Amino acid sequence: MINKKVANVKEALRGVKDNMTFMLGGFGLSGIPENAIAELVKLGVKGLTCISNNAGVDDFGLGLLLQKHQIKKMVSSYVGENDEFERQMLSGELDVELIPQGTLAERCRAAQAGFPAIYTPAGFGTEVAIGKETREFNGKMYVLEHAFDADFAFVKAWKGDAAGNLIFNGTARNFNPNMCGAAKITVAEVEELVPLGTLDPNQIHIPGIFVQRIFQGEAYEKRIEQRTVRQKG
Repeated sequence: MINKKVANVKEALRGVKDNMTFMLGGFGLSGIPENAIAELVKLGVKGLTCISNNAGVDDFGLGLLLQKHQIKKMVSSYVGENDEFERQMLSGELDVELIPQGTLAERCRAAQAGFPAIYTPAGFGTEVAIGKETREFNGKMYVLEHAFDADFAFVKAWKGDAAGNLIFNGTARNFNPNMCGAAKITVAEVEELVPLGTLDPNQIHIPGIFVQRIFQGEAYEKRIEQRTVRQKG
């Protein structure tokens, strides 16, 4: 069994450079790779293209990279609750590719499975399809979308072992599974790194073959983007 465990986040991000393309799991602030993002801020790498459902909030998640202008392009499905993301996009400081959420997921999954492209009906007849190949299948029009080509995928899981097997918890099982194995190097940070043989094979969501490096994260904040509570009475 190949041991993919690394000592810390610094070792996990070995090889990260300016102008790379990264995939980052999460939805809003749920299941984001907090340790990897913090290390990217610390490293000061610039000119990044980030593929993520959204960009967190102003002072957390990918918003921390946006604040320091380390990202040159965001590939996302929506702006979310990030005012700085919106400001940079409208001012032209940030290149933004907004794509349908399902298309984002499938372009990740295509890269994971080794498919160069997919056909999807999403976006046909809209600006999304401008300049792209379209084709009819069974009387319905589809748009050709290419699989992503990323240098690193950073994902966050609940539990994992030294072989890279991963289990996600609740809503954190969002874009994270689709991004595993969808880049040249997948780095997984987990809340709990357990010994080999500990995980129930029937409960594993992502097998270790899709992961190259794994480490146990620390000091997770797990912020909630929009907290809604029920009033008493």
